[in-house]
Amino acid sequence: MAERNLKKSDLVQRSIIKKYRKNIWSNFVGAVQEYELIKEGDKIAVCISGGKDSVLMACCLRQLQKHSEVPFELVYLVMDPGYAPKNRELIEYNAKLLDLNVEIFESDIFEVTDRVGGSPCYLCARMRRGCLYSKAKSLGCNKIALGHHLNDVIETLLMSMTYSSEIKTMLPKLHSTNFEGMELIRPLYKVKEKDIISWSNYNELKFLQCACKMTEKNADIELMSKRKEIKALFEYIKTQNPEVEDNVFRSLHNVNFATLPGWRDSDSGELHSFLEKY
Repeated sequence: MAERNLKKSDLVQRSIIKKYRKNIWSNFVGAVQEYELIKEGDKIAVCISGGKDSVLMACCLRQLQKHSEVPFELVYLVMDPGYAPKNRELIEYNAKLLDLNVEIFESDIFEVTDRVGGSPCYLCARMRRGCLYSKAKSLGCNKIALGHHLNDVIETLLMSMTYSSEIKTMLPKLHSTNFEGMELIRPLYKVKEKDIISWSNYNELKFLQCACKMTEKNADIELMSKRKEIKALFEYIKTQNPEVEDNVFRSLHNVNFATLPGWRDSDSGELHSFLEKY
């Protein structure tokens, strides 16, 4: 009976630590602790795009802030890069529904990427991050939090190997190269996308999918997405090996340099060969 009297936002928060304690909450807390993502006194800009991932991240961080012995501040930040009115309204509706006190600021990123042409997704992502860093820093934040999850990490690895001829992926945290003193963290680093989708469906929440104006005008951009190709590849492999996602993720933490014919120095960018020590 008591649960029936709870607000929607309370029910959503409760689902994270009750029904999804193992698959979401434990993995979220595990990433925060293992990768040392949050320190005492941090002021974190929680960057909410309107999608399921970033909203779940915001809910998890709010829950952690409530119970953590380490004091830190949160600012819920939403950048409107030129959303259609209905998409902006959905973000505002969800923020109110979940009691997230968001600060919305506007940019002209969609307009700029449309005008420039070329690879819109890559340019948009870079410009978005720069705007978020800049706004967060102006608010006194020292970190921004993005909602990338485990599948983003392993898909990026395979995309880099198959399309860029290098082995690299997303780090759980990294220092900004353009905004001194700022850091990016990814608290959902260990959380799987399927569990985020399950959480969203369980709570009957509706989020933005792709709200980009470029894909609205040209559906082929979305259909040709390299990430979609990699997702499909993982789905196929899972029919033969259900542990493939976990195995690929763990492999990132267990790299055997002695078996690699070459690698690049992370500081100088200099290429090295196994022949140097053969």
